Amino acid sequence: IISFLAAFLSLPLLRSLAVRLNILDFPGKRKMHKIATPLLGGAALYIGLIAGLFFNTSNVLLFLPVISGATLVFILGMINDLTPLSARFRFLWQFLIALIVVHMGVHVDFVPKCYWKDILEALITAVWFVGITNAYNYLDGLDGLAAGSAAINLLCFSAILYLTGQYSLGLLAISLIASCVAFLPYNFQKRKMFLGEAGSTFLGFILAGIGLVGNWAGDSVVKLSIPIVVLGVPIFDMVFTTVMRIKEGKVRNLIEWLQYGGKDHFHHYLVDLGLNPVGSVLFIYCVTLSLGISAIVISNGAAMEGLLGIVQASIILGMIGILIVVGKKRRNRAG
Repeated sequence: IISFLAAFLSLPLLRSLAVRLNILDFPGKRKMHKIATPLLGGAALYIGLIAGLFFNTSNVLLFLPVISGATLVFILGMINDLTPLSARFRFLWQFLIALIVVHMGVHVDFVPKCYWKDILEALITAVWFVGITNAYNYLDGLDGLAAGSAAINLLCFSAILYLTGQYSLGLLAISLIASCVAFLPYNFQKRKMFLGEAGSTFLGFILAGIGLVGNWAGDSVVKLSIPIVVLGVPIFDMVFTTVMRIKEGKVRNLIEWLQYGGKDHFHHYLVDLGLNPVGSVLFIYCVTLSLGISAIVISNGAAMEGLLGIVQASIILGMIGILIVVGKKRRNRAG
């Protein structure tokens, strides 16, 4: 309740501040909106989360590495919203922030014992953080998509955390759900706001962190499977978009991939195929929820169930990808 109220009540003030200081997202060829729209919606999410945790400081101490890293990513995103930074610069700092969080003790722990174990785990963890952070930034392309999808992801994580008695991490997730729900009306109404990069990357980093620090299952395969399945949609969007860009010759290296921006993400394809923006968002909500339910089901399973959960998610998203590609080809031929 505190998180919801803090975020909801701060939004009108943040919107006025964004308009006064000209912190706006202007229309462009690669964007869906038609009028300049205030940013700083991500600041409301941050305010809501911190306000909720303020009344339970033990949670802050327990998850200080993730909260600290998310704060640094939020600040980096806020700077970019004020004064656009190069993609290379943002990527470098996101990677460094991820390594700081690794140094504070948050990392994967499945690499077999070997000389390179610590380095490999640090690199895998950093790639996970940076990948999910940017995947959520890319997902933020339609009204309500990033915040609503994050709320569903967090709800599924919360269900598993509740069932396994991890109430402290569950409270962190629920506080962020409340902030997302408070923001959504402002993302849909006529006098709307956007999350900005500060908000979308903050959400991505927090979700990546929850996926790492949660004790999802006793079996190591299931423990790895659950975050991947829950966050299947943003992962799919990043992988699918990357494959299509390479196939179409739009990018040839990492730097071009970081710098490229276009209306060629999962949600853009759904709109191009005939769904209206709201219908596209609801479609992605449904896919996100279905994957989350699968993760909840396999949370008490063994290694085989974990693998089957990933296979099932891959089949669902793969079929969607095939339908998108076929639909795009037919639409191009018709055009």
